[in-house]
Amino acid sequence: MRLHGIADFPELMLRSTQDIAWFTEAVLNYLDIQFYKPYTQVVDLSRGKPWPRWCVDGKMNVIHNCLDKWAEGGRADETALVWEGEEGLARALTYRQLQRLVNQTANAMKSLGIKKGDAVGLFMPMTPEIVAAMLATAKLGAVILPLFSGFGPGAISTRMKDADARLLFTADGFFRRGKPVLMKPIADEAANDIPTLEHMIVLNRIGAAVDMQRGRDLKWGDLIPPQSEQCPTLETNAEDVLMIIYTSGTTGLPKGAVHTHCGFPVKAAQDMAFGTDVHAGDTIYWVTDMGWMMGPWLVFGALLLGAAMVLYDGAPDYPAPDRIWELTARHRVNVLGISPTLVRALIPHGAEMARKHDLTALRRFASTGEPWNPAPWLWLFNEVGQGVRPIINYSGGTEISGGIVMGNPIQPLKPCAFSGPCPGMAADVFDEDGRPVRNQVGELVVKEPWIGMTRGFWKNPQRYLDAYWSRFPDVWVHGDFAAIDEDGLWYILGRSDDMIKVAGKRLGPAEVESVVVAHPDVIEAAAIAVPDEIKGNAVVVFCVSSRKLARYDDLRGELMQMLVKALGKPLMPKAILFVSDLPKTRNAKVMRRMIRSAYLDQDLGDTSSLVNPEAVEEIRNAQ
Repeated sequence: MRLHGIADFPELMLRSTQDIAWFTEAVLNYLDIQFYKPYTQVVDLSRGKPWPRWCVDGKMNVIHNCLDKWAEGGRADETALVWEGEEGLARALTYRQLQRLVNQTANAMKSLGIKKGDAVGLFMPMTPEIVAAMLATAKLGAVILPLFSGFGPGAISTRMKDADARLLFTADGFFRRGKPVLMKPIADEAANDIPTLEHMIVLNRIGAAVDMQRGRDLKWGDLIPPQSEQCPTLETNAEDVLMIIYTSGTTGLPKGAVHTHCGFPVKAAQDMAFGTDVHAGDTIYWVTDMGWMMGPWLVFGALLLGAAMVLYDGAPDYPAPDRIWELTARHRVNVLGISPTLVRALIPHGAEMARKHDLTALRRFASTGEPWNPAPWLWLFNEVGQGVRPIINYSGGTEISGGIVMGNPIQPLKPCAFSGPCPGMAADVFDEDGRPVRNQVGELVVKEPWIGMTRGFWKNPQRYLDAYWSRFPDVWVHGDFAAIDEDGLWYILGRSDDMIKVAGKRLGPAEVESVVVAHPDVIEAAAIAVPDEIKGNAVVVFCVSSRKLARYDDLRGELMQMLVKALGKPLMPKAILFVSDLPKTRNAKVMRRMIRSAYLDQDLGDTSSLVNPEAVEEIRNAQ
């Protein structure tokens, strides 16, 4: 705002959404995105809003901006990456050291014939090597294919086959709660169903004995270290494909969101800078996996800003519930990205778990993946954050390359709310007829393109148009219900297809769940709509209790009374059921559609993103 003589945040939002070319160029300059050949036009909309071209005719490679310019300049000896394993091992790499490891990895890949346009799968734990593999892939102009470390063989092969992948990076395994979890056997089974796969590079992470297929499999320790530490970065077109991130749909195969060198990384760094206020020399840690978009977001955002990222390979509450606070203190983390689900799990252990560690370096929290409930939000803000550390709420998606709405340190906050749209995001809330609404629930939409938007779905442009551009002319409909209150603060109320409609009244699942989790004996809840002959739909609530009871009748009665008092008798649930866990994705998002399908004994659709598929069966048998 100071750079461009903008008086206040509303003026910035207005200008950034009314003149997207000006704003995008301002961001590229702010981030010092360097081009080998300058672009001739910031954005070309000749094919329509769903298909913009950015940085037209420009030549660049994101790796030059993430690593080369720092390693060959003044930040060479500053920390780029800090890693810690569950068992207590730790490593740190400077920008120069990370560049050398990336160069060695890229040279190894070239020796295997990997070239521009080839897809490379990453099925690895959160280690420095997965970052090196990802950046080396981009350095060669190849296509990054992030895969969740908890995937089964079918989920890996489906994505690898769709992208015609030639190479897979994997590991022998990883530790979770002190126990080894093997990855190589899963990769082997997946490989049997990937006809294009030629090589597998295997990292020795836990020292497990694994089978190696002669002629296909290579050990990281044998292949990478002997390589030269020098490797030129390929000049790519700004709009060349950088990465395909697959997202699970309710039906059909996973959707491959296509991202480019000048797209995803720029949006990631922009949001990290403007939302969480990360600068060069800062340290950011986000609890994530590389298979979720927040993994690449963390890597590209931190490196483009000249900051340091923290990777932790392990359970954040093991061997004790204070592990995440211990890690945050030890590595002097400035920004901590943490999910509401994890916060709810930490609450029973008390805030003293955090207070016994030196968190003076921690300036703010951030959160994404699912809506907050007020009680956990206030606990984190008041008890851990001591009322002075803001919680930067963040919501968008894989196809966005980051956020549609986000808090920031200079805007007002309310519990569970977002300050508003990210700069450059022409977001709004529409009613069923496509008209803007305030103080009521509507569809979250975006009215203008932005540089991070996906360039479509891999091999399926029509599915992309159907998913986002088919409801209102030239308007992106995101699939979330949202609301804007009288103070202009925003709320995300869950997926549109999760919305509950009882006797004509629309009810967000979060409204029901927030009432239930306010009870001290309830850790977590999920509300769904089920068919009802009289009301059209009725509410069923699944709860995870902090106490194991032989009978839940008394607790069920108390929760029913709370819901009637808060929401009214017409919205009283049909049933309140108790389970030990709720089905969640790798980013801790509760999968209500799967809960509903399991409860109604329907087809679950794609379940590959679940970290706890056993929870689905418990839903079927819940009492």
